[in-house]
Amino acid sequence: MEELKLIPPLQIPPESFPESEELPEGVKTVKWKDTFGYDVEFLPDEIYANRDGINLHLKVLIPRTMEEPDRQWPLIVFVQGSAWHRQDLYCHLPALLRMSQRGYAIAIVEYRPSDIVPFPAQVQDTKTAIRFLRINASRYRIDPQHVALWGDSSGGHTALMTGFTGDDAPDMDAYREQSAAVNCIVDWYGPTDIAKMNYYPSVQDHIGPESPEGFVIGRKNVLENPELAEATVPMNYLSREKGTPPLLIMHGGSDMLVPFNQSCRLYHKMKELGKTVEFVKLVGANHGFGGFNCEEALDVVEEFIKRYI
Repeated sequence: MEELKLIPPLQIPPESFPESEELPEGVKTVKWKDTFGYDVEFLPDEIYANRDGINLHLKVLIPRTMEEPDRQWPLIVFVQGSAWHRQDLYCHLPALLRMSQRGYAIAIVEYRPSDIVPFPAQVQDTKTAIRFLRINASRYRIDPQHVALWGDSSGGHTALMTGFTGDDAPDMDAYREQSAAVNCIVDWYGPTDIAKMNYYPSVQDHIGPESPEGFVIGRKNVLENPELAEATVPMNYLSREKGTPPLLIMHGGSDMLVPFNQSCRLYHKMKELGKTVEFVKLVGANHGFGGFNCEEALDVVEEFIKRYI
């Protein structure tokens, strides 16, 4: 009969825990590598505001570690693209989970869709979400001094508008004791000048009142309402005198929906004004996370955020 001896619980850190030397015949071995990073807690339905009868939610990813259970993490606020319509907040969850495993709290922001409230509601909601997160920093274990803002497509546009205007208009009064300013911005293939989109190849109408761009200005023709269209152009909120967070632009060279030229316009304006900007073209990539949902693209984002957050 096998003789066993009780071992009291060991009070040692994980890296010092002894490796078992047992290896029954036929057992295969694989060398373990910690490539997945931190465990992540998922909070799927955090309400940050109610506007126009709509509960607006955050989906929050928080890294966790047994060694530092109360550690505060740098925060990435992610604005999910949706052509400014109702968002699918789970759409890019796998990629964002991988980013959170690298050591970032991530909050995916729900905004009011344009068929209910036009621009600038989406920007106002994002600013409210940032302030809400800062107020609740201890609850979500985030470092309120280190906040990056990231969005794709219409979410990229919303991130640009939010990051460029900070605590200035367009804005709302909720949680104004906190700032909506961010340390840096990541724009993935966001529209930047909606009146210029159909001057370049696209498979979509960007002018008519039923187009995404028409909806975002109140279901109106974009070219017939230049004042409304101009208000949505992020470059119009830049100046030499006013500070601007560092910006990373990423855009697919074969984008069928948002012409690549939209990012070129933004890049040229940032350079003209002496702003900090980086621009990465994904050769052959179309619109959406499909071509961007790779470790190389996430590496570019993380490297940029690490530098400026």
